[in-house]
Amino acid sequence: MNKHLTNRFEYNLFIGGEWLASSQPRIDVINPADGSFVGSVANAGTGEALAAVRAAHDAGPAWAATSPRERSVILQRCFELMQAEAEDLARLITMENGKSLTDARGEVAYAAEFFRWFAEEAVRIRGEMNVAPSGANRMIIHHQPVGVALLITPWNFPAAMATRKMGPALAAGCTVVLKPATETPLTAYAVADIMDRAGVPKGVVNVITPNKPSGVISTLMNHPKVRKVSFTGSTPVGRILLSQAAQNVLKCSMELGGNAPFLVFDDADLEAAVDGAMIAKMRNGGEACTAANRFLVQDSVAEKFTEMLAERMASIKIGNGLEDGVQCGPMINAAAIKDIQELVDDAVGEGARVVTGGKAMDGDGHFFAPTVLADVPKSSRMLIEEIFGPVAPIVTFKTEDKAIEMANDTEYGLVSYLYTTDLARGLRVSEALDAGMIALNRGLVSDPAAPFGGTKQSGLGREGSHCGIHEFMEVKYIATDW
Repeated sequence: MNKHLTNRFEYNLFIGGEWLASSQPRIDVINPADGSFVGSVANAGTGEALAAVRAAHDAGPAWAATSPRERSVILQRCFELMQAEAEDLARLITMENGKSLTDARGEVAYAAEFFRWFAEEAVRIRGEMNVAPSGANRMIIHHQPVGVALLITPWNFPAAMATRKMGPALAAGCTVVLKPATETPLTAYAVADIMDRAGVPKGVVNVITPNKPSGVISTLMNHPKVRKVSFTGSTPVGRILLSQAAQNVLKCSMELGGNAPFLVFDDADLEAAVDGAMIAKMRNGGEACTAANRFLVQDSVAEKFTEMLAERMASIKIGNGLEDGVQCGPMINAAAIKDIQELVDDAVGEGARVVTGGKAMDGDGHFFAPTVLADVPKSSRMLIEEIFGPVAPIVTFKTEDKAIEMANDTEYGLVSYLYTTDLARGLRVSEALDAGMIALNRGLVSDPAAPFGGTKQSGLGREGSHCGIHEFMEVKYIATDW
């Protein structure tokens, strides 16, 4: 797959278009399905991180000066190469992340689309020209790349979170330093290699993996040449980064946590609702900020919906994601299992009833049984915190107004799901839900052509759509007269 691999999955740092070793101990990557060794990456210290910023800064003027069409053509090549190597990438994602091969293939297809979408957006960065109201001058509004962008991505979607940031950054004319999660860094380096072979100039894309990221990231965010930070991860970490960004007044995009409600009204098509619930809850094994976290079901259909959902959850095939037919792989690590179990035990201790699952699974790997809980008390932690695992807590409501109140009773506002056959109700409730994205009679909301992002503590800015490219641009106003 990659001629720059010293062994099959051994990557060095990618800085200035070169694969560079580090003197520090390498970072091992472990398959969460069985604890086996997958590969390793070089460990970046502060010196290597600063070298990556220098490389990005040095490459910046030439890349910003390239024509939109040239940037578009290169991004299109990135898309085509990702498509051609999709199966290799999917298998790599499954080995280092654990998700099923089906989910990994879906992620690669989704990730590649960001290159194609922003290849198209690169040539559609439009400005304005107006006459001032006074008539004294013309007003020309121009968009320019913000500069060096620091991109920080999580472990749960190692390909898609990288391309969702790099695609618009490069289309806008920015250069980047990408810091992927050390749990799943191999995919990011594989994508960087694809971009290199697609013709991205040296220094435009740089990838580093520090095993002590907080100090390195803090150093980079205080670097005068870094002008943008884009982060996907937890809200607590996002708050820290925003505080650091304030010191250097960085332009920020923050895609943070979620606590998505999944509303099922009494007139919903329950078969369709359960199908949607399985996607919204079990995509990526529930390890997604968009995962349905709270199932709010109207009381008259709650028993039937619970029975149908539990039957589907109990039938899921669990195992190593590379095996045929596996639908749910392991959680990312032992700490994730511990956190999920604590939330389940807390809910049960408060009075919730386990309909199916409820416990971590015995044997090798970090597996948790797909779980449905009924009669979940409002005081349960899992209704407040992200579960980030295959657990579906169900609570009931009586009226539409109460459903909206319960759905909005959270500090998060990333995505909400609702099922109803009454279109008027669906649109009315969609407008009332305080979230950046609404899935109406759908279990999947993400699309490269749509603006991804949330309200409240779920973040700042939008990724994807035509909005995504402007997150990497500054607006310049030119006043002139002729």
